[in-house]
Amino acid sequence: MSRHHLAQLNIARMRAPLESPLMADFVANLERINALAEASRGYVWRLQDEAGDATALRPFGDDVLVNMSVWTDVQSLSDYVYKSAHTEALKRRREWFERIAEAHQVLWWVPAGHRPDLQEAAERLAHLREHGATAHAFSFRQALAAPDQQAVVSC
Repeated sequence: MSRHHLAQLNIARMRAPLESPLMADFVANLERINALAEASRGYVWRLQDEAGDATALRPFGDDVLVNMSVWTDVQSLSDYVYKSAHTEALKRRREWFERIAEAHQVLWWVPAGHRPDLQEAAERLAHLREHGATAHAFSFRQALAAPDQQAVVSC
């Protein structure tokens, strides 16, 4: 068993304010999708504000939502994102969010028990954008195994 967990951040630029009719279905599904994550194999933790989600946290700008969580491994996160009911929301993302030309998701390994903050996550995303995938910051496309496992992961 690894002594590391996988942290992930993804950001999304909203097409309209969160309170707008355009975003209503997204908002209506937040609780369900967050509960699905929490019940998924490999889930460890997710960033939350007082409302139980992270929609009030806007470190990348007023129109940018953040999602940050920690998982036991890459495969568990990948299964949740691409092989669960989460895919329903993923298929609709263009209804709610603008396309971001640069990297909008970053993965990195943290010591088990560590809870990353938004400053750490922003630094990892900036690193990925500037340097591409490295052991410091990577993506699903170039997923790396935990430092104590030293192998490339395929999802």
